[in-house]
Amino acid sequence: MENTALKVRCQRIGCEATFSEDDNPDGSCRYHDSPIFHDGTKEWSCCKKRSHDFSLFMEIPGCKTGKHTAVKQVIAPVKKKTEPSPTAVSSTNASSKDSCSRCRQGFFCSDHGSQSKPVNVVGEKPANLSGDASAVNNSSVQAPKQKKIVDINEPQLCKNKGCGQTFKEKDNHDTACSYHPGPAVFHDRVKGWKCCDIHVKEFDEFMTIPPCTKGWHNADPES
Repeated sequence: MENTALKVRCQRIGCEATFSEDDNPDGSCRYHDSPIFHDGTKEWSCCKKRSHDFSLFMEIPGCKTGKHTAVKQVIAPVKKKTEPSPTAVSSTNASSKDSCSRCRQGFFCSDHGSQSKPVNVVGEKPANLSGDASAVNNSSVQAPKQKKIVDINEPQLCKNKGCGQTFKEKDNHDTACSYHPGPAVFHDRVKGWKCCDIHVKEFDEFMTIPPCTKGWHNADPES
């Protein structure tokens, strides 16, 4: 009887080959481990090769070898450090913060508490500018942030000012995001953006000022 073994496509990242279980020797598959997406750059965690262009990134030959598999690969998320349990109030506010236009773009919101890091506002002094040498030394020895490993199909929230859109890294490119590079200006009850020199009196009007710059979506702009 003629051998008509069913061929399926390999599910390893970086391998597009088809194979059958009868013809799957060790070393026939070339693949990559998890991808890393950071500040618009795509990088393979296994071989450290990178590219800004997603199509060129996916064409980088696999650096590992093994057997093909039909099992869909699951990219393990980065483990976060153990933190104290949040209060009941903060847990109930989590869903409402996700839908709040102010919180999504990093602005202070009295309804959901203060933001984790303040927006750079013209006219305000940044923290730790008192000349305290010990404070400077302490900040200089902080460990660098670890790059986040995400699935290319995982929805992420863009944190660029004026954007707040949900995106996937596979669709991200250098003109995907419309945003304000800033900084935001709040002075004498006038609100606006220094980047495009537009100012209004009402905060709701401020939030609807059209973005003036194109660029990459970024889920972690302060990293």
